[in-house]
Amino acid sequence: MSTMNLVYLYLLSPLHTGGTTQEGNLLGIARESHTNLPYIPSSTIRGRLRASASGDKNGNNKSERFVLFGNEIADGEQLEQGAIWIGDGSILWIPVPSLSHGVVWVTSPMLLRRWARLSGSKIQIPRENSTNIPGTGKVYLKDAILTLGTNPGELTYWDNYNWKDFVSSHPEASGINPVLVLPDKHCATIVQMSLWRQVKVKLDEHKTVDGGFRYEEAIPPDTLMYFPWGITAQANGTADASQTFSELLQRSDTLQIGGQESLGRGFVTLFLEKDKGGES
Repeated sequence: MSTMNLVYLYLLSPLHTGGTTQEGNLLGIARESHTNLPYIPSSTIRGRLRASASGDKNGNNKSERFVLFGNEIADGEQLEQGAIWIGDGSILWIPVPSLSHGVVWVTSPMLLRRWARLSGSKIQIPRENSTNIPGTGKVYLKDAILTLGTNPGELTYWDNYNWKDFVSSHPEASGINPVLVLPDKHCATIVQMSLWRQVKVKLDEHKTVDGGFRYEEAIPPDTLMYFPWGITAQANGTADASQTFSELLQRSDTLQIGGQESLGRGFVTLFLEKDKGGES
């Protein structure tokens, strides 16, 4: 059985990956068909990594020597084509505006189970409506008011679990706090309402509005995502493939993914699973 590894992505700016359809004047983003949650297609990640692997400093043939993230790769570090597979990027925690707590990061049991399954973690998944916010009172999210308490349907204190085991210990993601585990269906609704939307207009050569306008969606900054990767069946037995790819990924901690690069969108901090709190 092939080894599965995780790479974490902490969004430094809004990230837009184009969807397959456009509804009215809304230019949507890529979404999972069964949950409708935003994600990063594996093809987008692979394309970005491939584009980052340019020719050498003189533009010579990649097969002899090439550069990844601006660092020259030695001959012995080469990866054969098709040696590595890369999966889709999934949301782990997403920030939601809160009138009572500034920003609250939310997730759902389904998203945590997916992460635990792919990471191989045996950690116990918290119940829905769990939070690390102590006491009683109200939590005001965008378009939602939740009550802290002990009654069914209320937010209960995350006392039987170590919530930090579900959040990266990487310095870039250390600000993920407070956190909240919402029911799956409610999480999907909150995520939809928390996406960035920007109005775009088309201008003609006279700098006047040409036609109507449209909204463009994006996953908000400070979202924590991840994608799985491993070596393919054809590369099994090539012991150096996994180690080589890990070393190449660690040569840069910043990557730009998705569209709107000229607008400064899609910047992420990239770090590997071994930087994850509670993981080896």
